[in-house]
Amino acid sequence: MNTLYLIIFFIFGMFFGSFFTVIGLRMPKGESFLINHSHCDNCLHELSFLDMVPIFSYLFLKGRCQYCHCKVSSLSTWMELFTGILFAVAYYTFGLSYSLLIALGITAMLIIVTVSDMSYLVIPDQLLIFFSLYFTIINLLSGGLKKAILQILSGIFLFLVMYLIMLVGNKLFKRESLGGGDIKMMFVFGIILHPLLGAISIFLGSCLALPVSLLILMKKKERIVPFGPFLLIALTLIYFTQLTPQIILDILKL
Repeated sequence: MNTLYLIIFFIFGMFFGSFFTVIGLRMPKGESFLINHSHCDNCLHELSFLDMVPIFSYLFLKGRCQYCHCKVSSLSTWMELFTGILFAVAYYTFGLSYSLLIALGITAMLIIVTVSDMSYLVIPDQLLIFFSLYFTIINLLSGGLKKAILQILSGIFLFLVMYLIMLVGNKLFKRESLGGGDIKMMFVFGIILHPLLGAISIFLGSCLALPVSLLILMKKKERIVPFGPFLLIALTLIYFTQLTPQIILDILKL
C-alpha cells in the first residue's frame, strides 16, 4: 500500500470535511453552499483561504476569529479530522475501486447528516435524493442493471421495515418515535447493503444510540435525540469492515 496515497487521501479528506460541514450547516436553512463565501458567525467578516486551512487554521488561531477574536466552534475541525481519517481508511481498505467510491460517499453522507441532524434535527430530502442517485449510478457501473434494480428493491424493503418500526414506536411511546429523514435514509442504505445487513445496521445504530441518548436525557433533560448519525456510524462500520450476510449466518450457527 502506497503511503503517499494514504497521505493524499487524508489531506483531501480534510478539505472535503470542511466542505461537507458547510453543506450540513447551510442546506437545511436553504442557503447556498457553493456561491456564498464563508464568514465568521459573530462579526460576519469574510474568511480568507488561510482562515480555512483544515485543522491548522483552528490550531494556529487558537480557536478564535482573527478579526473579532471571538471563540469559534470546533465542529468543523473535528469533522475535517474524521473525514481525513475515513478517506485514508477507505483507500487502505478498498484501493482504487468502485467500493472506494461507495466508501467515500458513505463518509460524505455521515459527515453532512451528522452536522445537519445534530444542528437542526433535519436530514434534507435533497441530500438523500442525491446520494440515492450517486450510489445507484455506481451500482449500474459496477454490476449492471440487474444489480441496480436489486439494490433499489433492497432500499424499498428497508424503508418499509423502518416505517413499520416507526408505527410501532409511535403506538408504544404515544408520540413521534422516528423522524421522516431517518425512515427515508434507510432507502439509501438499501442501495448500498444487502437487506440483512441493512436490518443489522438498524439494530447496531440503536445499540449505539441508547447509552448516548440516556446520557443526554439525564444531563440536558432533552427528549429528542438525533438518530441519523448513529445509523450512519453503523452503516460505516458494516461497510468498512466488509461484513457479509454469510459471516452473519455463520455467527448465528455457532
